[in-house]
Amino acid sequence: MNLVPGTSWHQHHGARALGLGCAPLGNLYRQISDGEARAVLDAGWDAGLRYYDTAPFYGFGLSERRVGDALRARPRHEFLLSSKVGRLLDPIARADGSEMRMGFASPMPFTPRFDYSYDGVMRSYEASLHRLGLSRIDILLVHDIGRMTHGADNDRHFRDLAEGGYRALDELRAAGDISAVGLGVNEWEVCDAAMQIGRFDCFLLAGRYTLLEQDPLDRFFPKCSEHGALIILGGAYNSGILATGTRGGGEMHYNYAPAPPAIIARTQRIEAIADRHGVTLAAAALQFPLAHPVVASVIAGVGSAGRVAETIALFQEAIPAAFWEDMKAHELIAAHTPVPRGGA
Repeated sequence: MNLVPGTSWHQHHGARALGLGCAPLGNLYRQISDGEARAVLDAGWDAGLRYYDTAPFYGFGLSERRVGDALRARPRHEFLLSSKVGRLLDPIARADGSEMRMGFASPMPFTPRFDYSYDGVMRSYEASLHRLGLSRIDILLVHDIGRMTHGADNDRHFRDLAEGGYRALDELRAAGDISAVGLGVNEWEVCDAAMQIGRFDCFLLAGRYTLLEQDPLDRFFPKCSEHGALIILGGAYNSGILATGTRGGGEMHYNYAPAPPAIIARTQRIEAIADRHGVTLAAAALQFPLAHPVVASVIAGVGSAGRVAETIALFQEAIPAAFWEDMKAHELIAAHTPVPRGGA
């Protein structure tokens, strides 16, 4: 998978890559200033992060504008950038930045509309270049296709992708305008289906291969290897519970909703093993997915400069092999699951 001319993902980033997810820079769940957003991106760069993921949906263009402003002066060959297609941004009369819309407190006067057609993908790609103020996007991902987002409407949207949108992506890749195409979704099943309509280089999969769930391990990941597609893993904390744990006293979140009792109980079992080995729960969650050879990168959404340093520390925390052995012995991960640092 050549994402930058002459290099592979692993050559460009090292075999174990940590990327920066830029949804928080679109004012996800709370407002942050342009200065705070710039501080996050500068801290990430200074810490050595070189992969940035954004999307038109994140703050209705706000994240892309902020990411482009921070990266424009950086050497273009030194970083990878992914953005997304599948939504067009239609202008509206006004937007109140203090008002939450679809999870974003954004002042950008636009509202998203799904469009996975050939023209929709091309229009989205060109608009992203303009918002970013950059001449190139390395990886273009189809955003939120699948039944989890669209329900009964997914057949219509998937047909638009199969009959038109994919052709646009393939043309852009063949022309060298982008280096890789993929999906950015919360469910692996739609990635499986997409492999039947064309060649995909990668799938940004949020939350489906974590310490709490490994459904793709035996069916989907082998298909990715055969297809030649790498996994970019988002949502390693399963929307929060693997970052906060169960002991903080606040509401625990899993898969964008309050965590159900079974998930809380499973997390408590993992916490007990982490305590026994002196392991930070969030560190184990962040590092776990990268042990699988099909996973090229884990991206973490960070909303403050201070959290960048914390995330780097979690990513670098030493985790003893005995922790992973214990996880397998207690059947919290399957015995054949790849684990970090050569653990059993």
